[in-house]
Amino acid sequence: MCTRSSSRSSRCAAPITARTPTETTTITAITTIDGGAVSGAALLRLLSWLSPAFPLGGFSYSGGLERAVHDRLLEDADDLAAWLTVSLGHGFLWNDAVLLCEAHRAAGDPERLAAAAALAAALAGSRERHAETLALGAAFVAAAGAWSTPDDEALPAETPLPVAFGAIAAAHGIGLEAACQGYLHAQVSQYISAAIRLSLSGQVAGLTVLAGLEQPLLAQAARAVASTPDDLGGCTFSADIASLRHETQHSRLFRS
Repeated sequence: MCTRSSSRSSRCAAPITARTPTETTTITAITTIDGGAVSGAALLRLLSWLSPAFPLGGFSYSGGLERAVHDRLLEDADDLAAWLTVSLGHGFLWNDAVLLCEAHRAAGDPERLAAAAALAAALAGSRERHAETLALGAAFVAAAGAWSTPDDEALPAETPLPVAFGAIAAAHGIGLEAACQGYLHAQVSQYISAAIRLSLSGQVAGLTVLAGLEQPLLAQAARAVASTPDDLGGCTFSADIASLRHETQHSRLFRS
């Protein structure tokens, strides 16, 4: 994602327009696919599935962030903000959003869901990321089974997390944009939590990063809603290499 010169200036795979929240953000309402507000049971289910208490085990993973901190690619909260911004626009978080939207539209169609799941597995850039998305997908399907879902049988036996989330959200009547916004917010929050545990950022600085990412997150969710699988792809070489190098890291806190 980002590399450093001896002068500590950052060089990123894609331009970053703002690394800290210097402008007042405008919050848009969480909406369903038909424009109505998410409320009632649909809202409660979305909040439950995105809660840190939901039994997925996402806290065990850092998506390569641990190795990036170890290699001093990231050294402070500003670097974290840049890393996550690029991930949202050009990295695995962007691909996750596209795949989630494709799965949402394909809900109930076993062949189309199988194709989306295969794409998601193929796009995992390392062994750890592949294991992460499949493990979290399986955990999500199992935990979401507490709510009766009519189209569970349409999902492949091994379903990466964004595909499982998109398909099950659609089956429960949760709108596409709301599901995508919620998913990306939960993922970004998880990586900020990992950064805090890695002492890359303090809690207040981490929340400042999260606040500053609201508008980029909403923008990428809206972009993903209008996407097709042809829009998959990324250019985050440092992040991919960090994920690969984490596989051989001797002392570590996270599984990826």
